[in-house]
Amino acid sequence: MARDVPFRKSLLTRLLAVSVLVSVGSIAATAWLAAQTTSGAIRQEQGQVLADDARIYDRLLGIGAAAPDWRGADKAVRELARETGRRIALTTQERKVITDSAVPAGGPAAKDARRPAALPPQASAVVDPLSVDTTLAGRPDDRSADRIDPRAVGPYRLPASERTRLKNEADGYVSCLHGLGLPAELVVGPGGRPVVETGEGPGTRPAEILGVQCPGALLERPTRTEQKAVDKLNSLVEACMKRRGLGPVAVSLDLTGRDGARPVGVIPTYPPVEPEAADGSGTEGGVEDGAGAGPGDGPGGAAAVPGETPGGPSGNPSGSAADSPSADSPSGSTPSARPGDPASTPSDAAATPSRAARSAVSGANSAAVTCVDTARREQLGPFVSTPALLFITSSDGAPVARGFSLSVANTARLAGLAAAVLAVTVAVTALAATRLTRPLRALTTATRRMKSGTTEGPPVPASATRSAGEISQLAAAFNDMAAHRKALEEQRRAMVSDVAHELRTPLSNIRGWLEAAEDGVVETDPELVTSLLEEALLLQHIVDDLQDLAAADAGTLRLHREPVRAAEIAEQVAAAHQARADAAGVRLRATTLGDPWLDADPLRLRQAVGNLVSNAIRHTPDGGSVRITCRTTPDAVLVEVADTGTGIEPDDLPHVFDRFWRADKSRTRATGGSGLGLSIVRNLTEAHGGTVTAESTPGKGSLFTVRLPQGRAGAV
Repeated sequence: MARDVPFRKSLLTRLLAVSVLVSVGSIAATAWLAAQTTSGAIRQEQGQVLADDARIYDRLLGIGAAAPDWRGADKAVRELARETGRRIALTTQERKVITDSAVPAGGPAAKDARRPAALPPQASAVVDPLSVDTTLAGRPDDRSADRIDPRAVGPYRLPASERTRLKNEADGYVSCLHGLGLPAELVVGPGGRPVVETGEGPGTRPAEILGVQCPGALLERPTRTEQKAVDKLNSLVEACMKRRGLGPVAVSLDLTGRDGARPVGVIPTYPPVEPEAADGSGTEGGVEDGAGAGPGDGPGGAAAVPGETPGGPSGNPSGSAADSPSADSPSGSTPSARPGDPASTPSDAAATPSRAARSAVSGANSAAVTCVDTARREQLGPFVSTPALLFITSSDGAPVARGFSLSVANTARLAGLAAAVLAVTVAVTALAATRLTRPLRALTTATRRMKSGTTEGPPVPASATRSAGEISQLAAAFNDMAAHRKALEEQRRAMVSDVAHELRTPLSNIRGWLEAAEDGVVETDPELVTSLLEEALLLQHIVDDLQDLAAADAGTLRLHREPVRAAEIAEQVAAAHQARADAAGVRLRATTLGDPWLDADPLRLRQAVGNLVSNAIRHTPDGGSVRITCRTTPDAVLVEVADTGTGIEPDDLPHVFDRFWRADKSRTRATGGSGLGLSIVRNLTEAHGGTVTAESTPGKGSLFTVRLPQGRAGAV
């Protein structure tokens, strides 16, 4: 078949275009979703890797801070390796292996075992308890200058006796606070010192604010062990300061932190640096004298080191050894005064230091901070492990990837895969579109055949509609429509033939009698006129029936509705056909159950029921009966016409209401009328909004039922 539709407007082209668009959209959406999912997974994996690295680093850092020579590191490394699935190795700074999770426990690898891969040239981190990487340890906001791990307590670790005494004191203090309804939490630091946190800040005693004295004095003073350690620290600091030609400084303990006792409050014995006067005037001599003063010189004024000091904030915290009456000064001198005390203020309030004096004081303070930091490391060195190199790799020894990049080969592979998906989509769509358009082309060909009048065979062959889904249903419906159209065409031809036959008979009779009268063969007596009148009435009856059917088909059949008693209609029809029934030897009766009413045209309703009664009398033999019954159902009024006649064959029953249909194909007058009576009954019933049905048993009779909507008595 030649193509009638332009290619750009054909169904095949549209399906291909839609499939390509859908494929491109789906590929793009899938690629975007895959990229987002992969990126999220990579970010999550990187976060997990960083979390594992921080956990490994912190665990090993705690082991190194608690004991020298990395005792217990081998067990911890192997546990962490099993938990994270990574290879973990710890070496000295000379890359001598301390422990390696890839090496079997208990010694070096066996000769037949596979040697572990070499460690990467660059270490993942340096584990040094005295120089903590705050970022890797998860404490990026920790700005303490010394970066000493708080678990490195060394000589500040309390023995069991002191721990027990402080623990009992802390339990009593917590119980007292709880009795007052105050929150309190007991925290034990790495050195074994208990600390009571009340949420009010360090040095705050909420019980005394309420006027209640709670136990806890021991918690505010250093123990013998802590005092001994801080005295040793002060000796080391004093020696360092003496080597620099400076006076000693006082180092005290902060006993309020969660990490236990920590050396803080480095207070050199130097006068404070006052702001330079606006006019630049002042006395330099007093500053110079104070700058060079020793611990016993001057009024004993002292200034805190500017900024934060190692281990905690500057200044002597509340409850520290410097403020405690029992805390001894490391050099035998009394603790220095705080900035702002009267003793720390120069006698001459107007005197301001020179730039050189301020530079000297700043240098002395920096030297004090350096000495304290050096002394702390020197004091803790024997108690912690030496710095070690930490290597964290994958299980096969390869470094853990920290990023993600799409290579050129991967990009080409993805592009090729997308092109292959698009090609397969186009091919499958073309195949599906071809199978889809084949029955459509068959439907077009069948339509053209019907237009030309060719009706032989099925319009659309079954081979063109196989496995076509909705198209198959469309083709089947088209075939049914074509078959129905063919049946209607045959019925139309039969109807024309039947109408011609019905009209030919009376017209032939009238013409024959009139020609005979004209030729003088018969006389025009009253009997001839009566015979001609009967033929004319028959002809008029056929024409009236055809006119009624035409009006019903056109929807112009007029009904004059009014409330009607069904019993009256049945009685009137029975009275009108009584004479004919008596002549045929048929008993005719009408019965009514209840008092049903109808909203109908009485004339048209009598015509419909009369056609049924006339048909029943015609097909009921002598001695039979015809019964008209009116009764009411919950939703309708039934008018039933039953007879005891010959009945209707099952094959003929579906056609009894067709126009001009008669069981006797010879259409003789002795076996029936024109074949329009039952068609008129159906049209009149449907015009009233009802239905008519027929039931029959050959040799026993038939039952015709007219079902009409109910009406109200007296309602219009």
